[in-house]
Amino acid sequence: MSAQTLPVAARRGVSHGAGFWVVAAAFLIAMAFTVVPTPLWPLYQREAGYSTLMVTVAYAAYAVGVTVSLFLAGHLSDRLGRRRILLPALLIEIASGVLLLASTAFPAVLAGRALSGVAVGMITATATAHLVELHAVARPDSGRALAELVGTAANMGGFAVGALTSGLLAEWAGAPLRTPYVVYLVLLAAVTAGLALVPETVTVTKAPYRPQRVAVPAAARGRFATVAIGAFAAFAVLGLFASVAPGFVGGTMGHPSRALAGLVAFLTFGSAVAAQLVLARVPARRQVLGGLASLSLGLITATVAVWLPSLPLFLIGGVAAGAGAGLLFKGSIGTVLSISEPATRGEALAGLFLAGYLGLSIPILGFGFATAVVSTEVALAGFATGVVALAAVAGIRTAR
Repeated sequence: MSAQTLPVAARRGVSHGAGFWVVAAAFLIAMAFTVVPTPLWPLYQREAGYSTLMVTVAYAAYAVGVTVSLFLAGHLSDRLGRRRILLPALLIEIASGVLLLASTAFPAVLAGRALSGVAVGMITATATAHLVELHAVARPDSGRALAELVGTAANMGGFAVGALTSGLLAEWAGAPLRTPYVVYLVLLAAVTAGLALVPETVTVTKAPYRPQRVAVPAAARGRFATVAIGAFAAFAVLGLFASVAPGFVGGTMGHPSRALAGLVAFLTFGSAVAAQLVLARVPARRQVLGGLASLSLGLITATVAVWLPSLPLFLIGGVAAGAGAGLLFKGSIGTVLSISEPATRGEALAGLFLAGYLGLSIPILGFGFATAVVSTEVALAGFATGVVALAAVAGIRTAR
């Protein structure tokens, strides 16, 4: 049985309009929390003895957590209700924060990152759907544009906000491996309490449990494969800037500022959001082609900047690569929506997200293992070569 919207009379708590903004805030803070460690990884390396490989493994644990959760629990809100998935997910985020606050030991950080990924896999689709449904009741004549805009901004924008605020707190608030987690634990607790008052928008239905299915449209497998390759490349680049890029700034380039490390991730993810919003009306095919070009150019620029080294050039490369990744992924989603049937659309999107999250983990792990035998600069050159090659394949296939 499919999800159904609750009648207005059955809802209690805050209004649907207020609930919309509570969910938006919860979505933003939950996504922001996932990148709190980004500007802190160089500190983990200096103060807790982490190697580059350990950083990449910890980051990959997050990606694995997202992937597993996405397919086992990410779709359950359609029959169990939005709040029944969002509230436990936020509690899992809080548990993750407690682990990361309590210890810098690698097993604790690994577990904390995996839990954070599990929470995000539950939150992303659920919060997006909840926003659309709340807005439809609060403003039934205004369309879905605002809900989709807020959902996009909260999702990718949360990554940008989390990296920047974490870096600023670590730089100027003292106890840099503790304070950012304390602040976000308070924020997570606040939005969890607020979410308990938000109206439910789905009736609970009884249906046998099954994991999210993955399906590729049979008549359009070539086009699907093309955008899946693009999604893999886009997430690989975002993973690079969310995990080891702060180490480039603090180590190779000699700028140990935690605020600057947060700024690098903020600019990368912020440019992804900006590109998605500014070019939202561009056809999906052009979004994919433009995203592939910008991602490749930005990644090459950032790689050259690490070899020089040059911080301004690295920042420029990060902005270009982030904008390309954001645009590429948005175009990929648009393409999948256009080539899939409504009845199997969720399964097709699940396949696209699977490709993306594989890109978030496998290339970063490869980079980490490579740094055990070659220099960081050589490992980055190999990473960039592989990603740009994939982008070129996707670009050629798209152009045809």
